[in-house]
Amino acid sequence: MKKHKAVGLLSGGLDSALAAKLLLDQGIEVHAVNISMPWGCGRPSRVIKLAEQLGIPFVSIPLGDDYLPVLKTPRYGFGVAHNPCVDCHIYMLKKAAEYMREIGAAFVFTGEVIGQRPMSQRRKCLDWVEQGSGIPGRVLRPLSARLLEVTIPEKEGIVDRAKLLDLVGRNRRRQLDMAVELGLTGFSTPGGGCLLTEKVFGRRVKDVLARGCDSIRETAILGAGRYFRLSDDAFVLLGRDQEENDFLLKYAIGTDIVFRTYDFPSPTVVLRGKNITEAQMALSAGLLQFFSKYCDAVPKLVPCWTSASPDAVRQVLADIPSEQFLKEIWM
Repeated sequence: MKKHKAVGLLSGGLDSALAAKLLLDQGIEVHAVNISMPWGCGRPSRVIKLAEQLGIPFVSIPLGDDYLPVLKTPRYGFGVAHNPCVDCHIYMLKKAAEYMREIGAAFVFTGEVIGQRPMSQRRKCLDWVEQGSGIPGRVLRPLSARLLEVTIPEKEGIVDRAKLLDLVGRNRRRQLDMAVELGLTGFSTPGGGCLLTEKVFGRRVKDVLARGCDSIRETAILGAGRYFRLSDDAFVLLGRDQEENDFLLKYAIGTDIVFRTYDFPSPTVVLRGKNITEAQMALSAGLLQFFSKYCDAVPKLVPCWTSASPDAVRQVLADIPSEQFLKEIWM
């Protein structure tokens, strides 16, 4: 007998893994996709681990610049921060639908549960997401399916509706019990995950988008460090520990200016902007010194270079800001 294929959005969380298992147990060939976002919605390592436990093929689809309109002007608006959850889910389902067509699958499924998340999983929101996906009738939510309209794969006999669930609400007791029974481990804890739902990060993204942003890559660096707005055309990010210092270096783009000294313990500073002035360079070096143990020492020379040319190092004399000025530019 021909085995039917299904494409599932695997987030690294328990719900999407359970949804995949319910379909695997019905003899369906499950393929997992994950939309790789630079600032949230699951850790890739957890997604890979769950796919391995389930024994299913997995592909990662990087977030494209076609996501920028979702961040700027989402049709269904934002949540409490800068989180366009409904439009984001529509985007992800569209990507999953493209892969569904590519491999000849019959439908797409998710781990969504009615009423679990206030912004994106209310019944009306689920309907909006399905209609916007471009594949109405071919979006299956196995964990709540028996409370929703019958889908095309159920009508066609590909999926047995009686073997699906009727979960509703935010209580995950049943899911956790199922995880124990199935031996699933390593999944993300419930809630959180996406930095866009955090108000501080949301303000940064909104601030950068308002002043011009041409690619998703430019937003990735906003997920760590202290954020200082120097002018309409320039901002600084400053790491608070070694992990954040490494993060800033990883996501710096070619034209970013990196400030780092190994003469004394200090944070990594990344300056990004257009038409950077010498005064902004000196202030960036000053921020580095301010957040070191030499805050009250005489201004020091700080090495800096552009991210694309790490060997072209120059020295900049620090202009250490006052605490009052710091409060004015800190976001």
